[in-house]
Amino acid sequence: MECVIFIGIQGSGKTTFYQQSFFKTHMRINLDMLRTRHREDLFLAASLAAVQPFVVDNTNPTLEDRRRYIDLAKKHKFKVIGYYFEPDFELSLARNEKRTGKEKVPVTGIKTTMNRLQMPSYAEGFNELFVVRTEEGKFEVEMLQLL
Repeated sequence: MECVIFIGIQGSGKTTFYQQSFFKTHMRINLDMLRTRHREDLFLAASLAAVQPFVVDNTNPTLEDRRRYIDLAKKHKFKVIGYYFEPDFELSLARNEKRTGKEKVPVTGIKTTMNRLQMPSYAEGFNELFVVRTEEGKFEVEMLQLL
């Protein structure tokens, strides 16, 4: 089974990528939607117990943010796959401007995440890592090679 972890600033296209690539096969775990870590933990536990593939659709900017998901997934023998959404600050701001209500993130929040963003590595425990770029409105995905 698979634990897919998205890594990227707000407005980088993570949720759209989920909808296009994983909606029919993987459960989506998203802290914005679930609102509390307790609820997130319940969904994680259910996915792991049911051996259900899932996507963690949060910003996950740091190694520490990703560690909890990786450790849990590995403990349950899940394959851990990371998708790093290459930051394009201006494009993310433009996407964010199209959002309404609580979905719209303050610019300072996006800047803060951008400043905290750490490139993931295989040393964290990922089995596979991909870089996602947006080219002319389409997602381009490239596997990161193990160095």
